[in-house]
Amino acid sequence: MRITDLLSASSIDLNAKPLNKKEAIEQAVKLMAASGNITDIEAYTKQVIAREEESTTGVGEGIAIPHGKCSAVSRPGLAAMIIRDGVDYDSLDGEPVNVLFLIAAPDSEDNVHLDVLSKLSVLLMDEEFIRKLKAAKDIGGFLEVIDNADSESKSIDERLQDTGTYNAGNSDTNPANRYIVAVTSCPTGIAHTYMAAEGLEKAAKKAGCTIKIETRGSAGAKNVLTDEDIEKAECIIVAADAKVPMARFEGHKVIECQVSDGINKADELISQALSGDVPEYQVHGMGRSSDDSQAAAVKKNKSGGVGHQIYTQLMNGVSHMLPFVVGGGILIAIAFLIDGINVDMNSLSEAERANFGTITPVAALFKNIGGAAFGFMLPVLAGYIAMAIGDRPALALGFVGGYIAANGKSGFLGALVAGFAAGYIILGLRKLCDKLPEALEKIAPVLIYPVVGILVIGLGMNYVIEPVMGAINTGLNSFLVGMGSSSRIILGFVLAAMMAIDMGGPFNKAAYVFGTASIAYGNYDIMAAVMIGGMVPPCAIALATMLFKNKFTKEEREAGPTNFIMGLAFITEGAIPYAAADPLHVIPACLIGSGIAGAISMLFKCTLMAPHGGIFVFPVVGNPLYYLLALVVGTIVSCFLLGVLKKKVNE
Repeated sequence: MRITDLLSASSIDLNAKPLNKKEAIEQAVKLMAASGNITDIEAYTKQVIAREEESTTGVGEGIAIPHGKCSAVSRPGLAAMIIRDGVDYDSLDGEPVNVLFLIAAPDSEDNVHLDVLSKLSVLLMDEEFIRKLKAAKDIGGFLEVIDNADSESKSIDERLQDTGTYNAGNSDTNPANRYIVAVTSCPTGIAHTYMAAEGLEKAAKKAGCTIKIETRGSAGAKNVLTDEDIEKAECIIVAADAKVPMARFEGHKVIECQVSDGINKADELISQALSGDVPEYQVHGMGRSSDDSQAAAVKKNKSGGVGHQIYTQLMNGVSHMLPFVVGGGILIAIAFLIDGINVDMNSLSEAERANFGTITPVAALFKNIGGAAFGFMLPVLAGYIAMAIGDRPALALGFVGGYIAANGKSGFLGALVAGFAAGYIILGLRKLCDKLPEALEKIAPVLIYPVVGILVIGLGMNYVIEPVMGAINTGLNSFLVGMGSSSRIILGFVLAAMMAIDMGGPFNKAAYVFGTASIAYGNYDIMAAVMIGGMVPPCAIALATMLFKNKFTKEEREAGPTNFIMGLAFITEGAIPYAAADPLHVIPACLIGSGIAGAISMLFKCTLMAPHGGIFVFPVVGNPLYYLLALVVGTIVSCFLLGVLKKKVNE
């Protein structure tokens, strides 16, 4: 099959004049429909736009390759537009697009057309080919340019499979025995996969090194890397926006980046790979049986922005913390359930109610086991954030900092700071140790890093982070005491909102202590507002993971429903992984919903004489129906705000 077999004269416009990106796509879809390749124009257009939302198909140099693969495509096809004046297409290089090829691919398993499309993608990387397309005076000449180029070229897969590798020969700076391997993949596996492979091949040729590239397109993986390839390679470049099996690369130097970087930053990637300044890749399976399709990986690439690096470091801590939150939280909820079934709350004294969850021996057992799991939560969070930054030596520092935060006043916010601080302390120590004599440098990982590092993080936690958070805690308590006599509804909003600010940290603890202290003075409405404020965040997150699936990662969606159990049991910590992963959007959403729930509780004079227990102590709640209404309203408000504020996740 040839490229022109997929491109009819009726699907070409050499003088297109779209005003913007949307019009360009709409005009291209009309051209595609004119060739009879589409059975449902609306469905196909939605698929093309959905692909565009994942990442722009404006690959730079004035070229755009929008594409869609769905059941609305009856047979594979192409549509082409020359836009003489250019159109703003949100391209990777910010330049207007002059040449646009739209690709339609069916859902069928017959992938014979994919080699043709990959060949076209490679041709579009050729400046001379693009120049000739623009210079074509009519559609016949346009098709002739494509046909001639098609006869002389091969797809990237065909070219690589001839020899398995691309051997560039020698250059002044790099002998050909410098060997690199790469993997390219994009969500639909049609165009970007092959363009990135072509970009890396050209960059390798320029650098004078040998490269082997595995392409993971719609037809599956081609030119797959063998164990021998991986062992021999100096570095592995993974330019992918789709899932790539990564466990095979553990212990090897790996650069991870977007597939678009393989197109536009190929020279930089090859240069970095040859420099040797690339960290080793580590995989942590989290007890799962499949390959790293479900494993959480430590991503330590140096490509991408600072924000992306911080996010991946943060998510490494969150993903490792999640099993402790889920396991410990549900066991504690079971403890409350056991006591709720076996104990008459109305017959208990205030001191006994304070021990709810540990009154019966079986409940106490579950509570202690769940509490032990919770005890590891913040050290694990800090430890694995640190490890994502400073590798294994930072793990111990992070654990120590997280432990101090968990047992002090700073809570999970302190653990976040401790994790990042621990990672950068190791980076600093590593630079200092590079200047030591070689004999001393070798003992740094086993002696200097742990001893000096743990001392520094311990001093930092005790003399910087904890005092600052403690001062904030004291100030909050003073503020609450002074506010108690003014407005009960406002007080209810503030206390409940504080339960959602840091979900176990100083704000949360200050509000909770104020609520429990109020029980002793007979102010049961304050404790009711405090507890409902702590119930809303996990309940709202659980609901949001079900209603707004595109705003959460697969792992977050899978763990989401367990937050219903923890939220209803008044275990606010279930929301911590979600707040830690996206604090700027999750915390405000939870704060507002919790505050509204607390205000409603105060408005209807709901009361609570137990300091804990969630729905399991509802029998002793005053005005329980209004209390339930407050919980539902607060949960819905926070859920809606999460859907509005959180950005779509590109997995």
